[in-house]
Amino acid sequence: MSVKHFCMVMRINIDCNGCYRKVKRALLDMPDLEIHLLEKNQTRVIVCGRFIPQDVAINIRKKTNRRVEILNIQDLSESDDEIEDQKTVTNNWTLLSNQKCLA
Repeated sequence: MSVKHFCMVMRINIDCNGCYRKVKRALLDMPDLEIHLLEKNQTRVIVCGRFIPQDVAINIRKKTNRRVEILNIQDLSESDDEIEDQKTVTNNWTLLSNQKCLA
């Protein structure tokens, strides 16, 4: 599996403040993660970035010694391509409109 832009939801048992700090420290040590969100009451962790989902889950498991369950993985790479296509269309339109104004 190649490194793409993913958003992943995991369930990690966070019982106390010590567990919360362990998970947070493990997430901060991973440079591939762009965004992370810890929901202590719902015992969920949401991470987004360019990574391989299984590697992140294994890495958190090793560092925290907690069971990690992957609930959902979204591939956001396809939407990034669509956004880039929209930017090029907008840039072309801007160039055309500027040429009409100059003429």
